[in-house]
Amino acid sequence: MNTRIIGAAVAAVLVVAVAACSREQTSGGGPAVAVGKGADSGVLVGADQPRSDTDFWSAYAGYLGPKAAAAGVRLENTSSDNDSNRLKSNVDTLLSKDVKAIIMAPQDTAAAKPALTAAASRNVPVISVDTRPDSGGAYMVVRADNRAYGANACTYLGETLHGTGKVVEFQGDLASINGRDRSQAFADCMRTKYPNIKVIEIPTEWKADKATSGLQDKLLTDPDINGIYMQAGGAFLQSTLALLKRTGKLVKAGQPGHISIVSNDGIKAELDAIDAGDIDATVSQPADLYAQYAAMYAKAAVDGKKFTPGPTDHGSTIVDTGGGQLEDQLPAPVVTRTGGKVGDMDTVASSDPALWGRGR
Repeated sequence: MNTRIIGAAVAAVLVVAVAACSREQTSGGGPAVAVGKGADSGVLVGADQPRSDTDFWSAYAGYLGPKAAAAGVRLENTSSDNDSNRLKSNVDTLLSKDVKAIIMAPQDTAAAKPALTAAASRNVPVISVDTRPDSGGAYMVVRADNRAYGANACTYLGETLHGTGKVVEFQGDLASINGRDRSQAFADCMRTKYPNIKVIEIPTEWKADKATSGLQDKLLTDPDINGIYMQAGGAFLQSTLALLKRTGKLVKAGQPGHISIVSNDGIKAELDAIDAGDIDATVSQPADLYAQYAAMYAKAAVDGKKFTPGPTDHGSTIVDTGGGQLEDQLPAPVVTRTGGKVGDMDTVASSDPALWGRGR
């Protein structure tokens, strides 16, 4: 049988297996990772889970209930399962239940406007987590600097590969601001700082099967690939490692033939893969802090609090992204096996117990 067909089939099985884990029915009618109800009493906030097919979003969902409880927020949960139409329907459902604020994480940021408009028509503030709607209109965006994700991944690979080689980039969905920010920053950095590295872009729409099939093709046409940038480890890690192992390309860090791999997310599986020498680095998106400050800002919105650009009391910076749209950019450290400097970039060790992926 053709090895490409076998690879695609294995990748598809992996995707289905991940997506099938830890799901239950929510009030939005769709399958989603179980989310706690938050406080037994307190302000009622609607919380739409964007997807349940990656370890990162499973972790976020697990944090949200306890963080909401600590903030005095009671949750009404729905799941849009990466569907913009379902997001709008879920927002309508939440509004009918008289929620006082809504937490959402729209995956297609250009298509989030109807949901935002519906909430605005009822004067219900929206907190957008991880993504920033293209049309704005959120009370606060809780996010990290996604351009820094792409630039830091570029710096790590550029320095590690000494400015030469071929690097595959698994691009996130370009309908999402996160995919655009990471891709544009990575491309800009490579073009200006490491012009002798060839970047091979593979569009993925955040789907593991697209990443795996694309990489399988490129390993045949470009067998000298020596770097990979995965924009979402939660989506791409396991299927990528499986493909590299199957093709004899999974070589431990420090050994001849090793492909340097940088990821984004900070899930435990990535940290373990760094420890094992299978990948080299990740950017740790703060799933715990996303949940904590989403709940905090939802409560603050209901209480009528106002925020302005500048440093916060929790180690982040609020910026105005245009038109008065505020975004709290939470810290997202680069993680390597030993920590320390890579070029002029600071990194933390994968064993650091402060990393949320280590279960803090």
